[in-house]
Amino acid sequence: MVSKEKDLMEWFSEILKNAELYDYGNYPIKGCGSWLPNGFLLRDKVTSILRELLNETGHKEVLLPLLITREMLEKEAKHIAGFLGQVYWVTKGGEDKLEMELALRPTSETAMAVIFKNFLLSYRDLPLKVYQIVSIFRYETKTTHPMIRVREVNTFKEAFTFSATKEESLEMVKEAYDIYCRFFDKLGIPYITVERPSWDRFPGAEISIAFDTILPDGKSLQIGSIHYLAQNFSKVFDGKFMRRDGSYDYYHMNSYGISERSIAALLIHFGDDIGAIIPPNLAPLQIVIVPIIYESLKNEILDYSKKVHEIIQLAGYKAILDDREDKTPGEKFYEWERLGVPLRIEIGPREIKEQKLFFAERTGNKKHIPLNELFKQIKISFSNIEIQLKNKARNDMFNKIISVDKLASIDEILRNKKVAKFGICEKEECGKTIDKMLTGASFLGYDFMLKSIGNCIVCNSKTERIGYVAKTY
Repeated sequence: MVSKEKDLMEWFSEILKNAELYDYGNYPIKGCGSWLPNGFLLRDKVTSILRELLNETGHKEVLLPLLITREMLEKEAKHIAGFLGQVYWVTKGGEDKLEMELALRPTSETAMAVIFKNFLLSYRDLPLKVYQIVSIFRYETKTTHPMIRVREVNTFKEAFTFSATKEESLEMVKEAYDIYCRFFDKLGIPYITVERPSWDRFPGAEISIAFDTILPDGKSLQIGSIHYLAQNFSKVFDGKFMRRDGSYDYYHMNSYGISERSIAALLIHFGDDIGAIIPPNLAPLQIVIVPIIYESLKNEILDYSKKVHEIIQLAGYKAILDDREDKTPGEKFYEWERLGVPLRIEIGPREIKEQKLFFAERTGNKKHIPLNELFKQIKISFSNIEIQLKNKARNDMFNKIISVDKLASIDEILRNKKVAKFGICEKEECGKTIDKMLTGASFLGYDFMLKSIGNCIVCNSKTERIGYVAKTY
């Protein structure tokens, strides 16, 4: 297996295959991946966290059509211009040429605007918060990578809000930001948040905020985004509502999305050169019990192992007893480690004699524990694993962000597979100056939360804004 440090994307492809999570490359259409049973369970746990966060903040789940007419897309000129090179078009139905070309949705702003203008007729109908988890299709022309850059994004959560005023809409931007922070914190994915510069906003947005994580190869991966769309879509689709005073106005919209990139990010941050490491709260299989068989004690060891397995299952943990006789313990260890199972329990003659269990955590810690402390120690181990994974990922990522105060220093930072951080003013020409000097990298934007008194790296004027430059996926 190739090392994580040597070739990150090749390593990632291998751990997906070895952990039986996601199949990529076997289906005869480029950019299309398939979730395997283990991966689907992981996906379900991740989307359940997201659903819970959205539902508890008043979002309602919906499901809109996959097909969008060309006329609908073309009504919002900025939007279609931003996606035109990526749209898949349906031009025939059976053998008949369609009178109107249909697009496979690249995203659903236009569909949402068309549908909900019929239900948002009065101030009493506002605000409204909805979301769906669906497939979107984009004809990616860059190099594709499993989960990270695909042509069918088949786990795309897109949420939309409709508000009576700009102020209310911007409050919902803050709410979306909080939801995403809580989501990525629960998953343990480290991130920075940036406001994208004006020339790199989502098509049709007036504000775009991105959640970026820095992968071990120093490249930035966008794992979530929030967009204030103002009245751009409602005006195009005549989405008016009656205000309290009887006058009419166009509602304000936001959109925000997260895809399976979030799952890719956690697997990449947490995995090692053996394979996947999946946090206990997300693991399809949390515990594997491996009997270490000695023939003279075979029955006692197996009985003891079965007893432990039964009580662990009764406690609600996802566990398996690996009592296969055609595999050595070492072969079993390696197999379960590649699958990312967070905790292995070994049972041999010593454990029988002392009424103990041997815990081997996937992160490397090992210990003997008394049988009568089983559940207490499982909780301790699971907590330790989660803390270790989160802390290591966070430390590794933020160690890759290097502060600089000279433009000439940025190239060296990028060559060393790191990210440059610097003071920058909000003048567009300064941001574009940085973008123009870069080859194979991008100005990510302005830190959305952090402020620091300093000087702009381009024009030397006083500024509180912080900017980032990175190579990107």
